[in-house]
Amino acid sequence: MKTPAALCILMMATGLSAPAWADAPEIVKVSASKPGMGWQFEVTLRHPDTGWDHFADGWEVLDAEGNRLGYRKLHHPHVDEQPFTRSLRRVMVPDGTRKVMIRARCSEHGWVSNTVEVELSPDGRASY
Repeated sequence: MKTPAALCILMMATGLSAPAWADAPEIVKVSASKPGMGWQFEVTLRHPDTGWDHFADGWEVLDAEGNRLGYRKLHHPHVDEQPFTRSLRRVMVPDGTRKVMIRARCSEHGWVSNTVEVELSPDGRASY
């Protein structure tokens, strides 16, 4: 019986990767602005959507402590539209907050462990 370490070495040597790694949504770009009281975030995702059984189904804005500030549900697969961008308006970010994290999820694997850090400027702009 092979150990997990030996299996990882075998997978790397043969060019194989674990399906969960390959199928995670990737945050390609983030832009944010503050047109009024709240922030507006535009997030571009890339994910190998295959249909209703497996697709990128949301992303969220988190503060430094991991508290959710906003959530954008994605209601359908984007099989033929990759990468794709969706926005979320009126996200209330506490005064003085200069960093938020964006995290994506997919319908099959749930939330991605990696987040993208976005620095918010006092003039109401941000990008990644």
